[in-house]
Amino acid sequence: MGLVVVGSVALDDIEAPAGSVKSVLGGAASYCSVASSYFVRTQAVGVTGDDFPQEHLDFLASRGIDLAGVTRAQGRTFRWGGRYHASLNQRDTLFTELGVFERFDPVLPPEYLDAEWVFLANIHPRLQLGVLEQVRAPRFSAMDTMNFWIEGSRAELEKTLARVAGLVINDDEARQLTGESNLVRAADAIRALGPTTVIVKRGEHGALLFDEAGVFAAPAFPLREVQDPTGAGDSFAGGFMGSLAAGGSLTPDALRRAVIHWSVLASFCVERFSLDRFRTLTRAEIDERFEQFRRLTRF
Repeated sequence: MGLVVVGSVALDDIEAPAGSVKSVLGGAASYCSVASSYFVRTQAVGVTGDDFPQEHLDFLASRGIDLAGVTRAQGRTFRWGGRYHASLNQRDTLFTELGVFERFDPVLPPEYLDAEWVFLANIHPRLQLGVLEQVRAPRFSAMDTMNFWIEGSRAELEKTLARVAGLVINDDEARQLTGESNLVRAADAIRALGPTTVIVKRGEHGALLFDEAGVFAAPAFPLREVQDPTGAGDSFAGGFMGSLAAGGSLTPDALRRAVIHWSVLASFCVERFSLDRFRTLTRAEIDERFEQFRRLTRF
């Protein structure tokens, strides 16, 4: 039961109170694929430039990620730079250089077309829809989006929403998409657009899952050390989709378990810069923190 992840593969420059790094591995597809690889075989789809370090591809391959869908194009890799404030809740984007990602038009390798599980990271909704039209009969497909597409590509976004089973979105974007200030009403409005499952990210306050069984709240794991929040949401998605695909079930209990795995992977992600925490993370550590979540929420 493989999972296809489509999105950006990038090089990031990050400044935070804990330090700074340059040209480190980033991108939504990178974070999501690495997180999901702890649960299920993952097939990544993205594009890099000819300046992309081989060592980053070697790391992704070392996690068992199938990179047949990651192409190398002539030009510079997508680059992003950000600076976090002292609280880490605020971030300034220093630069965004799309490079070869500007021409990204995902074409799935033939062996990916029968994927049962598909996650569409934050790319133009037209491209997300194009991927959905390539896969034959996925059991569960989910997507991410952002304010830029909500503002500028509303019609295409709604077409894509009508085709997916799940939407991952943050609280501000949920309000923007629906015009509802109340998140429960916002989730109802989103589900009316097509997705049966809506997950609202709330940063340090955790996440809310809305589905046919009602509402489920998952806290963020309390950490003593947070170095870099970059990629937490994408690691979140990777944990969620990987857990679902590994279990092969879409019951309310399976969805809730997947949300906790989502929170677990995100909590590890922020402990180090870039994807560095995943270079040493083991499945045993993931299972232990999952049990810590049980104790955290049991009463």
